[in-house]
Amino acid sequence: MSTSWIQRFLLEDLDIRGALVQLDDVWQALQENRDYPPSVRDLLGAMSAVASVIGGNLKQAGRLTIQLQGHGPVSLLVVDVNEALNLRGYAKSSADALGKSGIEALIGDGQLLLSLDVPGMRHPYQSYVPIEGSTVAAIFEHYLTQSEQQPAALHTASSARRSACLFLQKLPDADKKDGDGWDRITRLAATVRPEELTDLPAEEILTRLFHQETVRLLDRREVTHDWPMNWDKVRDMLRTLDKAELEALLAEHGEILIHDDLSNHEYRFTAAEVASLFAENPPENRTLH
Repeated sequence: MSTSWIQRFLLEDLDIRGALVQLDDVWQALQENRDYPPSVRDLLGAMSAVASVIGGNLKQAGRLTIQLQGHGPVSLLVVDVNEALNLRGYAKSSADALGKSGIEALIGDGQLLLSLDVPGMRHPYQSYVPIEGSTVAAIFEHYLTQSEQQPAALHTASSARRSACLFLQKLPDADKKDGDGWDRITRLAATVRPEELTDLPAEEILTRLFHQETVRLLDRREVTHDWPMNWDKVRDMLRTLDKAELEALLAEHGEILIHDDLSNHEYRFTAAEVASLFAENPPENRTLH
């Protein structure tokens, strides 16, 4: 059972909804063998937690991809989550990321693209997210407020051990129930400390923040990282390449090494295995490497 989850809740007397995300084992899997600088790690952690919130709010089955491209130390960051909250992601950065923090310093002149691939649609829905704000939380707070026409508030925290996010959204009848409710709740939420978001159980966080409000817990859902290796897909890809080019790579490196950055898998092929790809009767596909 995964130790990563999203806990939805409702401040029912105020018509304000929310969610808490804590990524534990999933966050560890995303970092495995990556050796990210702390600032890059925390940027990916915040983006992963926010993607889990948005994925958990999808009204239909689909795959959400958040892609950040920049001309700074972080040239690419991708997080992908489907309707089952199966998450993966990675960041590509240079040594210049060391000692730098904040969106502007890490990505420079960049852009953020959100894509939603829904079964049956010819093309994914795509939306550019304005990079307005110095944090991932601020950027998506502004984006969700504008795109859904309802104010939203987000707070993120990330460390080597865990990443987390607190999400709140004002629903249409909130002002009718309590004209000061949204302002009061967002001020209370702003007092949450990063270590509280990452370390405390959901019930304790909500009790500390909103102990005078009626909080109704909704369904808790697991977030997973379940992307097994797919040897057949990689073999098919290699067969589309020029055999002479592959042989040149083998002569230079002694093997063909392919790294699936998004799912965090390495595929290694010997000369004999590459030759078998182009044989008339290739051997049965192996299941273990």
